[in-house]
Amino acid sequence: MRIQGKWDAVMALGEGHHARTVRPFGARELAGHYVKVYGIEAPGRTVGEADAAPALALAADHLAAGRHRGSLGLAVVLVHAGGDGDYVLVHTWIEGHMSDLAIWTGPAGRPDALRPGRAGLAPCVWEAAVLSHERGAFVRHLLDGTGPADDRLAAWAADTLAGEVR
Repeated sequence: MRIQGKWDAVMALGEGHHARTVRPFGARELAGHYVKVYGIEAPGRTVGEADAAPALALAADHLAAGRHRGSLGLAVVLVHAGGDGDYVLVHTWIEGHMSDLAIWTGPAGRPDALRPGRAGLAPCVWEAAVLSHERGAFVRHLLDGTGPADDRLAAWAADTLAGEVR
């Protein structure tokens, strides 16, 4: 299908597309949840443990009400130092094979200015790559895994994505 100008925006995205670094920060207890934490870095930006602290405070507030959303007690937090600002995503596994997603956005380097994302906002291509890996890890180790729960949780926590994603 060729409609003049229809695909210009997609082609422009392709010209500027690049890899981003994903850095796992391990698993930890947070607001009654077992949480895996990741940093995602646009070129020229970094995410360290200190940068993750304000994001984890937001996540803790969100997760504290998890039982009201059917939370199973497992979550993934993404701290994304993007090219156009900062993002925090909290992805929680909930009852019925479903998940809950909350997104905060704000200007780069201003964690005090992070606010809930607009209705309908979904993960970008780099965030979706991490969440896709995490969906696979959840299925592999927890749903399809064998053995006691502690062993499955340890395997899930150890199964992380690191390096560059496109």
